[in-house]
Amino acid sequence: MVNIAETKDLYVEYRTEKGISGEKEIVKAVNGVNLDVNQGEILAIAGESGCGKSTLARALMKLEPIKSGKVLFSGKDISDFTKEELKKFRQKVQMVFQNPFSSLNPKMTILQILSEPLEINTRLNKTEIKQIVLDKIRQVGLSEDILDLYPHEFSGGQRQRIAIARALVMDPEFIIADEPVSALDVSIQAQIINLLKKLKDEFNLTIILITHDMRVIEYLADRVAVMYLGEIVESGKTKEIFNSPKHPYTKALMSSVPKIIDKNKAKIILSGDLPSPTDLPSGCKFHTRCNHCMDICVDNNPDYTYFSDCHQAKCFLYNKCITKEQQ
Repeated sequence: MVNIAETKDLYVEYRTEKGISGEKEIVKAVNGVNLDVNQGEILAIAGESGCGKSTLARALMKLEPIKSGKVLFSGKDISDFTKEELKKFRQKVQMVFQNPFSSLNPKMTILQILSEPLEINTRLNKTEIKQIVLDKIRQVGLSEDILDLYPHEFSGGQRQRIAIARALVMDPEFIIADEPVSALDVSIQAQIINLLKKLKDEFNLTIILITHDMRVIEYLADRVAVMYLGEIVESGKTKEIFNSPKHPYTKALMSSVPKIIDKNKAKIILSGDLPSPTDLPSGCKFHTRCNHCMDICVDNNPDYTYFSDCHQAKCFLYNKCITKEQQ
């Protein structure tokens, strides 16, 4: 496997105001993430809202300043890119956002929206640009009749197809799809999921899929990384994770999906809410909500235990160093 992107011990923090007092707090959004993205795969990053998925995605695109660590693209640290290298990077890496209505300029026609990246980044003439736009519109399942219309004249599913076409006009190698179907009706979600799968195979795209929906991950992703409070707590091939989840948080996420539930097993209910990323728990970050919490979990952050070449989980339940007394 060839890595198209990777992170090394990545930390992302930012300051936010607390309430009406305006006091500054530090949000610890990404905490020591090591992640490889293989060329041509769909890698899903899963977890509930507030776990750091979207911040990690923005850091991968150099849209979020990092505190420490590295983001590598094709083996080179993106923080070292020259102006010209950064421009090429922006062309190769595109993003599809959660809400297609807010990500499309309401004052521009669809032709203007899709032509703009080509006008800025290439020396193509208007005829050449329009031909590329026509090709991309057809590839996402729309007709050329829409080019003179505005975003408000379309349904949510059609707008998301337009957003995907805009991501494709620069012929990217790598697309980050941030909750691409969560804002859509259930009846439309399957169409967009199938479209992403088709485009990935047709253009050999590498896709990072940010989502909390385990059903989407099971159908679409080759690998999955489960995030909790800015850490990857479990990762591996999708089939392996779904057949044999190890981390208690992964099991809880899966138990929330009706078709994944074993009829003989009760649904896993996590205690409490997700802790604030401004005040992270000590030790294992999940211990405050874990039904298997042990004394060692409170003050110690576990290392990864490997169950196969690519399946790993960060949990003391599988740490061979634990004695019976510690348990």
